[in-house]
Amino acid sequence: MSTPHGMPTRYDTIVVGLGIMGSATLATLAARGKRVLGIERFDLGHAMGSSHGINRIIRIGYFEGAAYVPMVQRAARLWGELGERLGEKMMFVTGTLDCAPTDSPLTHQSRVSCQANALPYEELDGVEVARRFPGFRLPKDYTGIFQPDGGFVASDRALAGYQTLAIADGAEIRAREKMLGFQPISSSGGVRVRTSRGTYEAESLVLSTGGWIGDHIPALKKIAVPERQVLGWFQPRDAMLFTPDRFPASILWTEDSHFYQFPLWGAPGFKIGAHRHLFQQSDAETLDRNVYPEDEALLRKGLEFAFPEANGACL
Repeated sequence: MSTPHGMPTRYDTIVVGLGIMGSATLATLAARGKRVLGIERFDLGHAMGSSHGINRIIRIGYFEGAAYVPMVQRAARLWGELGERLGEKMMFVTGTLDCAPTDSPLTHQSRVSCQANALPYEELDGVEVARRFPGFRLPKDYTGIFQPDGGFVASDRALAGYQTLAIADGAEIRAREKMLGFQPISSSGGVRVRTSRGTYEAESLVLSTGGWIGDHIPALKKIAVPERQVLGWFQPRDAMLFTPDRFPASILWTEDSHFYQFPLWGAPGFKIGAHRHLFQQSDAETLDRNVYPEDEALLRKGLEFAFPEANGACL
C-alpha cells in the first residue's frame, strides 16, 4: 500500500491468488522470515477456484507417471507437518485403489509407478476387491491396484490452516482486492502491483490465480484452460460399507468416464466425481456454476457400475 509520502510499501514477495498453492507459498515464505503480502480477489476460503472443498484425494502411486511419486511423498510429509503445527490432522490415510480392466493402460501404469519407486502395493481381482472392500462391486475382469499410503487431505481445513500460519508468521493479507496489473520496475528492479485499492512493490511476484492465470500471463491463455467440474454426494443404503476404515479413496475407469470416490467423511453422503466431467471448457469469469440433471446422470453411471449401495438420493 502506498505510504503517506506516496512511496509504495516494499515487500520481499507478493503472492496473488490465495488458493491452496498461493496460501502454502505465502505461509512458507513467512515462516522463512520474508516480508510477504498475499492478495486475494475474493473472500478467503471462497468457492470460485479449484482448491476448495471438504476433502481431496492424495495418491502416492501415480499412474500418470512415476516421476510424480517423489513430489507426492514430499507433499504427504508437508501435510503431516502442517497438521502438527496446527494441532489437527490434515491427511487421512485410507489407502488408494486404482480400478480398471486388467489389461488397461491405467492398471499397467499404476503398477509401474509403484514398482519404479519401490512402493508397497497389492494387485486384487474384482472378487478380491469386493471381499476386502464390500462397498465395491467390480466386474471379474477388473483389477484393483491397492497402495496403502495414500488417502485424502482435509482441503478446506488445510487452506485455512496455511492462511492462519501465514498471518501468525507476519504475512499481510489483502482479501476482496482485485489485481489490476503488474509491471517491472526498471529503476530499482523488482515489480509493482496495482490493485483496486492501492499499489505495492516487491522484489518478486508469485501469480497463483488458478483459472484466471491466462488473463495475467497471455502465453498461458491457450494452455491453462478452465473446465467445469461437478461433484455429487449421495445417500448410501448402508453407510457402514463406506467408512474410512472400510473404503479407500479410489479411482475407477469405465467406458463412461474416469471416476473418483471418497469414503464417508466430513459431510453426509458418498462423494463421487468424474475427471473432466462433461469436457466443458470455459473461462473462469463466465464459467457456469449451476448444476443440471445431466451432471447427476453422469455421476450415477459410476455409482451404478461399481457402487450400487451408494446409489441413493442425491444430497
